This record gives sequence, C-alpha cells and structure tokens, in this order.
Amino acid sequence: MSEIDNILLRFNQGDRRALARLISMVEDRHDELPQILDAIYPRVGKAYRIGFTGPPGAGKSTIVNAVVSEYRKSGLSAGVIAVDPTSPFSGGALLGDRVRMSSIGLDSGVFIRSLATRGSVGGLSRAAGDVGDLLDAFGKDLIFFETVGVGQSELEVVQYADTTIVVLVPESGDGIQAMKAGLMEIADFFVLNKADHSGAERSLMEIETILELKTDSKPWNPPIVKAIATQNQGIDDIINQIRHHRQYLESSGEFAKLRRHKLMQKYRRVVEDSVLQMFWTEDRTNQFVQGFDEQDSPYRISRRLIQSVILEAKSSKRSDHPEGK
Repeated sequence: MSEIDNILLRFNQGDRRALARLISMVEDRHDELPQILDAIYPRVGKAYRIGFTGPPGAGKSTIVNAVVSEYRKSGLSAGVIAVDPTSPFSGGALLGDRVRMSSIGLDSGVFIRSLATRGSVGGLSRAAGDVGDLLDAFGKDLIFFETVGVGQSELEVVQYADTTIVVLVPESGDGIQAMKAGLMEIADFFVLNKADHSGAERSLMEIETILELKTDSKPWNPPIVKAIATQNQGIDDIINQIRHHRQYLESSGEFAKLRRHKLMQKYRRVVEDSVLQMFWTEDRTNQFVQGFDEQDSPYRISRRLIQSVILEAKSSKRSDHPEGK
C-alpha cells in the first residue's frame, strides 16, 4: 500500500491526523493532489458552507467562535477554515484566528485549520476550496470560511460559501460607501458587530440606504443583524438568518442552481491551474524570453509561445500515432 493510500484509508476511518496531513498536501500543491481529490470527491457535497467576510477588526473570528459553539449544542460537527496573513519568514499562517477561537479549539467535533493567503488577494487561500472539500468528505455538517480581512477585495469567499455573511462595524464609517460596489454586493445578510459603539445607528442607516439604492431586484433581500459578539448578543439572530437563507435557497430551487454554478467555476479554476502549470515550465519560458528584443510586443512574444506549444502538442500526437499503425 502506498503512503497516499494509507493516509486516505485512515482519513476514511475518521483519523484527524490523516485529515491534517491531507490538508497540508493540498496547501503545498502536492504532486499526488489530483489522486487525493479524485479519491475523496464521491463523499463531497453534504456539508453546508458558510462564509464570513468583512474588513479587518470587525470581529469575524469572535462571531465564528460563538456561532460554532451554538451549533455544537445541537450536535452538529463543524470545520473552520480561517485564513490568516502569510508569515514573511515561514510562508505559513500567522495563526491569529486560531488564538481567538480557543474556546472551540479543543472540541473534538470541531476541526480548525488556519491557511496562509500565500499571495492570494481575494481574502482566501487558493487552497481553501479544496480544504473545504476535504472537511466535507471527512463528514463535517457545517464548514465555515473566514477571510483574512483585507477590505473590499475579499470577494473570493462567495465562490465557496452557500451563505455569505458580511461583518461590519460602526468604525467602518464612510468606508461603507466605498464598499458598495464590491463587498456590499456579495452579502446574503449583514452583521453589524459592536452595535453598542457610538455611530452604530448611523452605520445601520448607511447600510440600509445602500441596499435601497441597489437596482437589481432579487427575491431575497439581505437583512441586517445587530450583534455584540464579545457579549454573545445577536448570535442566535445570526444562526436564525443562516437557517432562513438556507430554507429560501432550498425551497426556491436556487440551492441546486447555486451549487451547479459553483461547480462550473471550480471546473474552470482546475483547468486554468492545470494549463498554467503545464504551460509555464522554466525551460519553455527561458527559451522564448531569451533572445527577444525588448522592443518586441508582449503580445507578439505570447503568440509565438502559444504557437510553439500547439506545434509541440501536434508533434507529440504524431509520434504517438505514426502512420501505418
């Protein structure tokens, strides 16, 4: 039995160490990654996925910690993918979110993994989707994605979550206006955390005004929940809104459409990653970049590179199927 087969066997038996090892292999884009994901995929699709995003300091980790704690009282298991900034020294996650989720960290029904952004600008690690599939296949009922907190650009979470929650705070102030074309557009509902701070009512009115100005009409109108996460206030309301949104998706038929759309997005990402990995070999890049005049258009160089790959593929096909055989 190969090492991968052994790890997958232990994974299927519920071994948390095997799960952790597979997640590390996903993060490192291990050579056996396609084999791993092929093996676990038949068990993927049962977990409900919830994304928390918003600006830095909004209290996302505190809210996730409280929400997961409440779900655990109902006996539901959870996986938490907390994306932290990348360490400039090790390249790994700085683990700030793990510290803020210490109360659920020792719960055997919860598996928390911090991922480093590793250069991703969408608020999530590129490995987050595959790690979500691993947690799903491992049997978790709920999967939580918490973005790194980089402001308006952290929109990637919507590609992985069934319900996307945008967490804001009164301190966001006029920044809410700047978010309306990005972060504000992806929310299935909003949480105004730290609602006891000054300016909370003004922020609430700003959010409501932006929502009223939206021109697209959808059957689901994103509600706003006020919370004080450090005092566990508003957590039940957040869970109720998650349940209401899930019920809406399932009863309206939107859930199946949403999952199909996300699956098509995943097909595209997998193809793009595979093509890029195959295309951008060091030898090929050096071969074509060297010797070109700096005045050459990047488009001309790119066309030559693409044409050479096509010719290479045709030549390989002819050698595999020589005439007369």
